[in-house]
Amino acid sequence: MIVLASTSASRWAMLQAAGVPFEAVPADIDERAIEAEMDGAKPGAVALALAEAKAVAVSRNRPGATVIGSDSLVSCAGRRFDKPRTRSEAAEHLAFFSGKRMELHSAAAIARGGIVTWCHADHALLDVRNLSAAFIERYLAAEWPAVAGCVGVFRIEGPGVQLFTAIVGDHFTVLGMPLLPVLGALRDLEEMAT
Repeated sequence: MIVLASTSASRWAMLQAAGVPFEAVPADIDERAIEAEMDGAKPGAVALALAEAKAVAVSRNRPGATVIGSDSLVSCAGRRFDKPRTRSEAAEHLAFFSGKRMELHSAAAIARGGIVTWCHADHALLDVRNLSAAFIERYLAAEWPAVAGCVGVFRIEGPGVQLFTAIVGDHFTVLGMPLLPVLGALRDLEEMAT
């Protein structure tokens, strides 16, 4: 049995579209506490630690299950960003990203019985176009609260694609999980037909 330690609609949709049978179970971890413990760590390392913590937490309660944990975070101009808590914070994030290069770090880990058996991290570079205050307001009027759960305040598969002039990196990483390596790991673990 495969379990996704997340309720992320994007990650859920990726696995479903890939034909992976799974159950989604949210991980009960304190993400902010883990981030605080890793103060000063590189963003990719933080994303990986969070993915591992999610996989381990859920796998401890699911004997015999193969649990996938995943996490994404954004860094821009030396600052790390979490999901916006309010619409006003989302507008502040977008204004900060305007005209800059955003780095999106996505990581995944697989655990069984509370032990990480596989992990992988990737990143993508996204060049944000200059965003006017009027555009940000219109964008959030259309996309809030759907983007409240999205690090970077965008859904690349929707109107969020309008934020960017260029994207370098894997499409699935931008969606929030390095899917191709995850699928390879599941095949190696004989959780999927090869």
